[in-house]
Amino acid sequence: MILTLLSLLLQITPLSNAGNWLTPYEKSLGTKTATYSECIRYYQQLDNAYDEFKMEEYGSTDSGKPLHLAVLSLDKDFNPISVRRKNKRIILIQNGIHPGEPEGIDASMMLARDYLQKKELRAYLKDVVVLFIPIYNVDGSLNRNRHSRANQDGPESYGFRGNARNLDLNRDYIKNTSRNAQSFTVLFREWQPDVFVDTHTSNGADYQHTMTLIATQKDKLQAPLRDYLTTQLLPQLYGQMQKRQWPMSPYVDSKGESPDTGLVGFLETPRYSTGYTALFNTIGFITETHMLKPFPNRVQAQYAFLDILIRIVQQDAGKIAAARKKADQDVLLQKQFAISWQLDTTAVDTITFLGYAAKHKPSEVSGLSRLYYDRNTPFSKKINYYNTFRPETTITKPIAYVVPQAWEEVIDRLRLNHVKMRTLRRDTSFTAEVYYIADYKTSSRPYEGHYLHSGVQVRTEKQKLHYFAGDYLILTNQPASRFLVETLEPQATDSYFNWGFFDEILQQKEYFSSYVFEDIAAQLLRENQNLKKQLQDYLASNPEAAKNGQAQLDFIYRHSPYYEKSHLRYPITRIGEK
Repeated sequence: MILTLLSLLLQITPLSNAGNWLTPYEKSLGTKTATYSECIRYYQQLDNAYDEFKMEEYGSTDSGKPLHLAVLSLDKDFNPISVRRKNKRIILIQNGIHPGEPEGIDASMMLARDYLQKKELRAYLKDVVVLFIPIYNVDGSLNRNRHSRANQDGPESYGFRGNARNLDLNRDYIKNTSRNAQSFTVLFREWQPDVFVDTHTSNGADYQHTMTLIATQKDKLQAPLRDYLTTQLLPQLYGQMQKRQWPMSPYVDSKGESPDTGLVGFLETPRYSTGYTALFNTIGFITETHMLKPFPNRVQAQYAFLDILIRIVQQDAGKIAAARKKADQDVLLQKQFAISWQLDTTAVDTITFLGYAAKHKPSEVSGLSRLYYDRNTPFSKKINYYNTFRPETTITKPIAYVVPQAWEEVIDRLRLNHVKMRTLRRDTSFTAEVYYIADYKTSSRPYEGHYLHSGVQVRTEKQKLHYFAGDYLILTNQPASRFLVETLEPQATDSYFNWGFFDEILQQKEYFSSYVFEDIAAQLLRENQNLKKQLQDYLASNPEAAKNGQAQLDFIYRHSPYYEKSHLRYPITRIGEK
């Protein structure tokens, strides 16, 4: 067994790299993953030894420890503005968002070292700068254990999924609750990477593949990036991984009980890493190695994928630059934006899947029928792959949004994401398009620190509103326009409204005393025949209300001047349409 592990390790690590340059993973012969301190110390060692490598701190995490970024740049340029000016392609590799899924941590340490030490690999960095986040969830990495990944084959111990606030950081990109996410946003928006990779380990079904892959959902990308991703980048990644004996499959999310029923594409909304990066025209990947494969195999597959990706990005540097430039231009001109999506089950592709037969047998625990995968019955066959999503809700982009300064949490997040904003210099009034929240649903249990809203319905009015000096006018003709639409439009899946940042507007602040309002309501009906007709229509369609005096008073109140106009009025308003 030890000889087998050593053989696997030597596929990556030449004997000349022995001694001080062996990682903790290599020293343990593939049984251990680096601790947080070991990982940071190793990157610092590379920083001290090579002028082409620099590690710096990018803000803090909820643990109080810094978020680190390591930069591999052959011309020793570590300034993001300068790097982009030189037309370099930038790859950002993020590890340890779930520290119990640590393969990327160890693979990246070896990858950084090998690209510094091997002359033949340096050629692939001519037009490419590689960024490494050694461990993103520092907090979870420090919470080390050996039991929380109950179904996983190694390593000996590892970190925990939740961070110091027990947040899953891969649900925090758009809402920015954690300091980790806030620091990441600063880093990401400063460097503006062309390609982003978030390394993971998957749970779920059993199958032969060691690596599965989530790519940015193609229908959510601008056409130039979608075309390059689907016709060139993905075929090369799958082909080269096959050549290295790591055949890949799309991420295994089964349509039915087991993968042979077909796979469904993953719709990563902006709460997820690659859903967030897509808002800024960055192609994203989530690598998912399989939990049941031996830890060394999983690390090797992660290493192979990252190595292949760097080589392809160098080879296609010009194509990627052209596709992204065109995508950026298209976003500025785009008028219609999809803000929610639905799977099209009529659009079906087929893929070759390497699986195991799904069978059933009596459970030793309950005696009831249970699912299992028979490794004695492997198969390779074509299965359906459903990966086409259609817009469910589409809006027309306004010329501008107006954000009152009272909503500081939202303004802070816009500022973090480099949104260009102007402040009104004096108090003023003007007519804007206003949303009223007509209907919504709220989850009964908290999700990542929030009670999520969904199923939002709005009605629109034009109103003349008063604004104060210091309120924000945000023109949408800017690089962050898609980010603005998907956060400020309340019907968007991961809008700031759905995450609860505007819950104050959902509560009514004034009401009436029935015995007093009775006389006022009677007078309103005498003086306003239209209101009287509205009440009659309401009672005709709601027989129960005819027996409920309070309900009738409430109806009249809500259709009277006494009812507060701010109740259910979404505070961010729209000016014109592009």
